[in-house]
Amino acid sequence: MTNLDVHPEEIVCRGDRAPLTAELLVPRDVPLGGPRAMTVRRTLPQRRRSLIGSWCFLDHYGPDPVSASGGMKVPRHPHTGLATVSLLFTGGVSHRDSSGADALVRPGEVNLMIAGRGISHQEFSTPDTSLLHGVQLWYALPDSTRHMPPTFEHYEPEPVTGEGTTLRVFIGSLAGSASPIETYTPPLLAAEINLESGARLELQLTPAFEHGVLLDAGDLTLNGSQVPVNHLAYLPVGEQSLTVEAGADPVRLILIGGEPLGEQIVMWWNFVGRSHEEVVAYRAAWQAEIGAEPALSQDSTYDDGAPYPRFGPFPAGQPKPLPAPTMPAVQLRPRG
Repeated sequence: MTNLDVHPEEIVCRGDRAPLTAELLVPRDVPLGGPRAMTVRRTLPQRRRSLIGSWCFLDHYGPDPVSASGGMKVPRHPHTGLATVSLLFTGGVSHRDSSGADALVRPGEVNLMIAGRGISHQEFSTPDTSLLHGVQLWYALPDSTRHMPPTFEHYEPEPVTGEGTTLRVFIGSLAGSASPIETYTPPLLAAEINLESGARLELQLTPAFEHGVLLDAGDLTLNGSQVPVNHLAYLPVGEQSLTVEAGADPVRLILIGGEPLGEQIVMWWNFVGRSHEEVVAYRAAWQAEIGAEPALSQDSTYDDGAPYPRFGPFPAGQPKPLPAPTMPAVQLRPRG
């Protein structure tokens, strides 16, 4: 997650209210390792914008024919100080983690894994998946909860339908629908919105939130201005409403939002911490636990009180875990 590229633009949104300038975040292609790597489009983080609320990471992938791309094959790897949110448009993904969770996620559902002080997990597309398409997001946990024990939740929201519109609220509340999921972070929002050709939807927003609109597919007008496919439009704190409208092509988008985290974070590989030294320690703990490097200490707990092994036990007979890359030669700097 270093060497972050950004090509910021601005879209001026006009409607029946004062003009609004939204920052447009352009995706960059990132291969997820291996000779048959599945390529994802990453819109967060970027140099000029590290966070939207507590959201710190957004990968958007597909539609990928699994026979050509190989699908999702992500062996066991660690996380700290964050939560992962998995949403699908087509296909299925099997999730297993060291908290004991073993679950599928399919379109219209959400898997939420809170890493807290440390967790490890793996994700593989299901054997019956021929076309894989979806997003994965992370949000950073605040200092008050980032050392909590890891947890996992699965939820399937009831859709909210209107005239040519369908909305599903996975996290937070919107349009009269509220998710029961506990995020252990300042209030957040994650929702999927589908619009039929020509449909229009106005939503009341929480003014204390920042928001982001990721266009997956279709011809979208956001508050009166076009948004390109695969781009993420950022709306700052203070917006009270949002109008989305589909043109000739139906629209599918992901709406995220949240109160600004108000904390600086250090994010590298799969870790979120508060200092370079913390991340170095997380990496060393993972490498020792998988036998890739010698342990630095034989203590039964870590300095922050986390039990050993930090990243938890894992069932036998699973694919070999991923070792951590080498730390960069430069000091990791806080951002946010």
